[in-house]
Amino acid sequence: MLVVSEFIGCSPSLSGAIRVNPWDIDAVADALNSAITMPKSEKQLRHEKHYRYVSSHDVAYWARSFAHDLDRACQDHYSKRCWGIGLGLRFRVVSLSPNFRKLSIDHIVSAYKRTNRRAIFLDYDGTVIPEASIIKSPSPEVLALLNSLCKDPKNTVFIVSGRGRTSLSDWFASCETLGIAAEHGYFLRRNRSSEWETSPVGADLDWKEIVEPVMRLYTEATDGSNIESKESALVWHHQDADPDFGSCQAKELLDHLENVLSNEPAVVKRGQHIVEVKPQGVSKGLVAEKILSRMVTDGKAPDFVMCIGDDRSDEDMFESILRTVSCPSLPSPPEIFACTVGRKPSKAKYYLDDASDVVKLLQGLATASSPKPRHLPHVQVSFESVY
Repeated sequence: MLVVSEFIGCSPSLSGAIRVNPWDIDAVADALNSAITMPKSEKQLRHEKHYRYVSSHDVAYWARSFAHDLDRACQDHYSKRCWGIGLGLRFRVVSLSPNFRKLSIDHIVSAYKRTNRRAIFLDYDGTVIPEASIIKSPSPEVLALLNSLCKDPKNTVFIVSGRGRTSLSDWFASCETLGIAAEHGYFLRRNRSSEWETSPVGADLDWKEIVEPVMRLYTEATDGSNIESKESALVWHHQDADPDFGSCQAKELLDHLENVLSNEPAVVKRGQHIVEVKPQGVSKGLVAEKILSRMVTDGKAPDFVMCIGDDRSDEDMFESILRTVSCPSLPSPPEIFACTVGRKPSKAKYYLDDASDVVKLLQGLATASSPKPRHLPHVQVSFESVY
């Protein structure tokens, strides 16, 4: 019968042993007494368990396991490109597929011009406006570009954001035909004159009473953090907190909330400088899928789909678009441009460096949508004397 220190390396591998803290004399004495007085049948079972494990997990096994893990980690290593991302404690090296490349404006404008039914999905924060911008409302330039795209009858344009519907409807009041999906799709409006549709899921929001006190405790303990209360969600922001401490607090809050909400109809998500709790069954991916399905049902199946976002929540949208457009009910597969903002691992095939690149892209598409002035043909007229 084995009595082992909990600090020894083999302790996690010997599940039948009695583990003790060697600095706790009373605990060691109790463990020795337990081992001596243990029935022989139980001692035999524990010994056989150890024997089977040690016999099957010898040095050769661990060597093969290590070599297998190394081969798996290096699989396709030479076909990928490696990039260093972040600074200081946030620095990491990531490997990206060689197919992951910067989106060429000329390439997408060319596809845009030759298509007749287009679906365009745009995230808001970090996509059409910089993430670090103090002014959160859209610039006049962005509003003008969106209006230009919306005026093209071939386009269906939606802002898909985690922000509340009140802010988004106020900011985009000048865009009459712009669709808005607020709070990750919990609220949906096809244009300015239509009514807001509310997601049928997530009607039970009683979990907010559990979440808010927990978030309030972390807000008091984290200088620079704050709570944003939405109609369907609660968000803890730590963008203005100390980067390292804020990140640690966010991880701890995430774990805490996942435990207390394990039996509630809510999910906890971590994004850029936020921890968000929202109803189950609500995501940007689902609302994008809903919009595309409506277009197909209305006989307006898209032949061009563009989706741009910068956050983890946008990854659901990229995945959903790829899944929806591969549906056999579509007459022909559309051209898809899923694009993330920032060079980082993503389900999207393309990336743009920042929000200014997104604005340049929208400028290119808006220019392609603008009607070209009609030039009258030159007619040469000669006047001859007729007598």
